[in-house]
Amino acid sequence: MADIRINRKLAAILAADVVGYSRLMGADEAGTLVALKRHREAVFDPAVAAHSGRIVKLIGDGVIAEFGSVVDAVNCALSVQRSGATTPDQSASQPIIVLRIGINLGDVIVEGEDIYGDGVNIAARLEPLAEPGGICVSSIVNESVGNRIDARFQDGGEISVKNIDRSIRVWKWHPSTATPTAARSNAAKPQPNVATASIAVLPFTNMSGDPEQEYFSDGISEDIITDLSKIAGLTVIARNSSFTFKGRLVDVRTVGHDLGVRSVLEGSIRRAGNRVRITAQLVDAATGAHLWADRYDRDLTDIFEVQDDVTRRIVDALKVTLSPAEKARLTDTETTNMEAYNWSLRGREFLLGSTKNRDTFEQSKASFMRAIELDPSYAQAYAGLGFAYTLDYQNRWSDDPDGSLPLAKHYAEQAIEKNPKEPAARVVAAMVASRERDLDRATSEAQIALSLNPNYALAYNVLGGIRSYSGQPLEAIPLLERAMRLDPAHSEQYLHFLGMAYLLAGKYETAVTLFRERIVLVPRTDFSRAPLASALGHLGEVDEARRIWRELMEINPKYSFSEHFGRLPFQRQEDVQRIVDGLAKAGLAT
Repeated sequence: MADIRINRKLAAILAADVVGYSRLMGADEAGTLVALKRHREAVFDPAVAAHSGRIVKLIGDGVIAEFGSVVDAVNCALSVQRSGATTPDQSASQPIIVLRIGINLGDVIVEGEDIYGDGVNIAARLEPLAEPGGICVSSIVNESVGNRIDARFQDGGEISVKNIDRSIRVWKWHPSTATPTAARSNAAKPQPNVATASIAVLPFTNMSGDPEQEYFSDGISEDIITDLSKIAGLTVIARNSSFTFKGRLVDVRTVGHDLGVRSVLEGSIRRAGNRVRITAQLVDAATGAHLWADRYDRDLTDIFEVQDDVTRRIVDALKVTLSPAEKARLTDTETTNMEAYNWSLRGREFLLGSTKNRDTFEQSKASFMRAIELDPSYAQAYAGLGFAYTLDYQNRWSDDPDGSLPLAKHYAEQAIEKNPKEPAARVVAAMVASRERDLDRATSEAQIALSLNPNYALAYNVLGGIRSYSGQPLEAIPLLERAMRLDPAHSEQYLHFLGMAYLLAGKYETAVTLFRERIVLVPRTDFSRAPLASALGHLGEVDEARRIWRELMEINPKYSFSEHFGRLPFQRQEDVQRIVDGLAKAGLAT
């Protein structure tokens, strides 16, 4: 018997219900039905349509709606609840309709026009937790919207809900207690929504007196970030964003505000011969109070035990519950060869530093190769080498960048063979498979990476790009927004892909805003100007589209649309055609 294929997708689910419906019906059945119909026709249904949602089902006084973007779902809910507890016709004598709304972002099962699964069930359980006229969202929704809405949710604590085998942290909003905030823009950056269990690890200060040891202190910081990132109940800011504070004297409260976290880890490392001294302190980002601090004077060979202890102490201080699988991952040391570890740290420093060019690629490659020679079973070193070759393929540094793609694939496979639970190897494998247009394999590898490291911003970005290339741009949007939440200081990396998702979804105004924002951050980009011109063409802004195209050609006179987009793994010709059509509307030839 053939297996039944289950169609799944990621969606933002909105569940709404009328407050006191039974009481209203008992007092005035006919009037309640009329008022409910008016509310749906004048308030609810138009809000759903305006935010690109779809009403899935009506259940008595309740409604389930789905959205491709979590931002659209929340803005729809805000629009509905800000309409006030009134009827559309103030002269009418019907009862007043007041809603409670719950929103969740999760995996759903699609059967025809209906949807099922935990993603829907949790939204339905959140709805009754909202105040009358208010909204209750899951933690992943609160974190995903970030600064992209003009409202702030308040922490409602962790709750247990029926038929869900894990506790859920909830966040609430009500118009009576709401504090207005500005929408995210370049001119004003509001305080991000902050998850309770959230942390940024600042680069540890190198106290060795030798600038050449900088790679070692940075590497220890990165390893702690990686360990913490494997914990699903903790939001961990990516290395890229945490390291923007390197070498700066900043108040941890500023770090908490800028990165949207409630706690900050900072410390220092002094390495002398075979001894190392590490100090670490966990600080409350709101008050500046110390939550935990310690100092370690150890042999260099004890460095892995120190990292494990720091991670466990942070988890305890933040009161995060670990699953058995998470406990196992946190004690999984990949190498005990200190020299191999040392060379791997050097390779990462060359690869992730602020300067990336042919020289740093060659130095990174040589460092990872040396680590592998010293420990042939070191999966992280193989993964780092695969990532280096992936970057060479993208940036064309070497004499044979096209030859780097099969090498990246080879080393990713080697890393997975050595350790199937190495998330970086899975991301490299996903990137390679995407370039090879094997999007099913790419999706599988990216999802495995996220199961191993739920805070992996790059994995969310890769999976979001895959969804766009697969013809699922609405599913890409929440993934890319999550990447931006985890790596807020490096949003220019994700803005292009987010703009592409909105462009492919036909949301041209939003696409234009995102591409323009990226151009402000990366003024010399030719990558984002072509799709921006297309979006402008779709909007009828012909002169502006042509101006953007002239800028593109000034930046890169050899630019070729067919070469640019021909290298991308689009699965549907109609998606490329949408971009071509926008340029054609502006009179621009491809």
